[in-house]
Amino acid sequence: MPHAVMLFAAGFGTRMGALTADRPKPLIEVAGKPLLDHALALTTGLPTRIVNAHYRAEQVAAHLDRSGVVVSVEQPEILDTGGGLRHALPLLGPEPVFTLNTDAVWAGPNPLDLLAEAWDPARMDALLLCVPLARAVGRKGAGDFTLQDDGQLRWKGDHVYTGAQIIKTELLAEVPEEVFSLRLLWQRMGNEGRLHGLDYPGHWADVGHPEGITLAEEMLARHV
Repeated sequence: MPHAVMLFAAGFGTRMGALTADRPKPLIEVAGKPLLDHALALTTGLPTRIVNAHYRAEQVAAHLDRSGVVVSVEQPEILDTGGGLRHALPLLGPEPVFTLNTDAVWAGPNPLDLLAEAWDPARMDALLLCVPLARAVGRKGAGDFTLQDDGQLRWKGDHVYTGAQIIKTELLAEVPEEVFSLRLLWQRMGNEGRLHGLDYPGHWADVGHPEGITLAEEMLARHV
């Protein structure tokens, strides 16, 4: 089981419109608690917890002051998920890590516990937690992947990537760009048959857009 988690909190939150004019998206509240705190509640017990920050990074740092969570600030430019993870590697260490997006809310089992139970580093370079579209509250558009019977993922399908995964980090060193998405690594892992998925049995809400706040709160009221 990984001992470190990277929580992605650096984005501009442009889909949130006016709500992110004066604060970063991870500090928007759902059910009386900032999105970042919802995510952090899933990571208790992990010895190394890193949150990256760029847009209004000082607010993220102030929110986490004295929490024991380390902030990895990306300046002068935002590095995307792959670049951000690589930037934080000195804090995370060389072993496989959890990564977790901070713009979602969960109703069901702890996603990181499920990933840890299913993780098999002999077969997997990444294990992505996915949810069927029917249980992806607030999701707009199609799914991201097809989850095959053998557990491997193929692009496009009716499963949505939830933003939670375990991933090996060695391939990060081979990307020449400074700013890049983890999708570059997933593509290579998939080509080698080492990109796997896991079906989340609960409900998951996308809070990347304003209407997602109400939908997430309704989901929590129904299922928690």
